[in-house]
Amino acid sequence: MNLLTQINDRMSGFSKGQKLIANFITEHYDKAAFMTASKLGTTVGVSESTVVRFATELGYDGYPKMQKAMQEMIQDKLTSVQRIEVTKSRIGTSDIISNVLNKDTEKIRKTIEETSKEDFAKAVSSIAKAKTIYIFAVRSAAALASFLGYYYSLIFENVKVISNYGETEIYENLFRIDQNDVIIGISFPRYSNAAVKAMTFAHRRGAKVIAITDSMTSPLCSLSDYVLIAKSDMASVVDSLVAPLSLINALIVATVLELGTEVEKTFGRLESIWEEYDVYRNKSEGEKI
Repeated sequence: MNLLTQINDRMSGFSKGQKLIANFITEHYDKAAFMTASKLGTTVGVSESTVVRFATELGYDGYPKMQKAMQEMIQDKLTSVQRIEVTKSRIGTSDIISNVLNKDTEKIRKTIEETSKEDFAKAVSSIAKAKTIYIFAVRSAAALASFLGYYYSLIFENVKVISNYGETEIYENLFRIDQNDVIIGISFPRYSNAAVKAMTFAHRRGAKVIAITDSMTSPLCSLSDYVLIAKSDMASVVDSLVAPLSLINALIVATVLELGTEVEKTFGRLESIWEEYDVYRNKSEGEKI
């Protein structure tokens, strides 16, 4: 049951302190979702233990579970202005670099815990066997598609990166997709309607669908054969792509290892070309810096 529905149904039976918490969550759940139990208690004028008991009263196994429920309610609804307000309350203005890097470190840890190793292995196998690999991502996630597409284009012959999101362009780019192909869709809150449409089209055409997204509540999941969870940050001024990029690094490495000597030969030929055409700068013997 939706958290707000639970609160509304039980409101008459709450104590005075619990009603203060309930009213604040009902009116400001976008802010409450990122408050600690202590912070929420201080904000409404009750003790931390009252907040914890309130979560238990609603049937949650502790405050963190209720907090997660609030976050899931708003993950694709925060506007840019709301993100700025939440970022100010969570991080403040002192030692921003430590706060941001520590939060990114935590996202990588959660990604390790939550992404399915089984889905990851099956996704790699499907990619290695695909006739054509489509990579779809728009807006800030387009940077991830570009990175993945760059390396996959070195490894495979048929890779298409799609980062435009006009409805006509989506279907024009995907109209050849079929059951021999794979599409990798990348989207994080606020989820892209274009990504959902692209994944739906590919799913209906029988292609293997791989989602790189932030949680199992993402609209991409129901359309996907394999889901790779990478934690982002729905309440940051900018989208945190650290964990998604790390997961994509792992995907590239796993693909290279899956293909084995075939890829070694490909990169051997590339090295010869790069050397012949002086692609990378090499410090010649005796050259001064």
